[in-house]
Amino acid sequence: MKRIARFFKVSRERFMEDMKDTFEQYDDEAILDMYEGIDLPTRATGGSAGYDFRAPFAFSLSPGETIKIPTGIRVKMDEGWVLSLYPRSGLGFKYRLQMNNTVGIIDSDYFYSDNEGHIFVKLTNDSNEGKTLDVARGAGLVQGIFMEYGITEDDCAEGERNGGFGSTGV
Repeated sequence: MKRIARFFKVSRERFMEDMKDTFEQYDDEAILDMYEGIDLPTRATGGSAGYDFRAPFAFSLSPGETIKIPTGIRVKMDEGWVLSLYPRSGLGFKYRLQMNNTVGIIDSDYFYSDNEGHIFVKLTNDSNEGKTLDVARGAGLVQGIFMEYGITEDDCAEGERNGGFGSTGV
């Protein structure tokens, strides 16, 4: 196995700002408590490909509902690698939990963006069986898998990242 990345928490200030932007019902004390409880993603077993990202707070998601979750996590990885995020397979199987962009792609230069490379996940309970998803604080939500990628021989990308979605201007 190649060791090509390391997870970090975003700063307290970044997490607080992003939580307040998304969830107005939480006060500073509650958000700081969430931040202190954030664990870095880990693999469950030596044979697991995916690193489990955990919920920083408890929530329920009824069928058809969507939630955008600031994970409090950022990742520094070697150039030539990407982190792909997928719903945990059990949640997808039981609740049709889906990521709104199907697969989250975290590029190596995202770590250096203006928002500290804060990874968000936007999830939808797409259950057609009427099942409500209840997620406990600290429960696994999505899994991240590192993949190596290549570029074309005539590649000449020169853009610079300055944030998250759509920040490369393409």
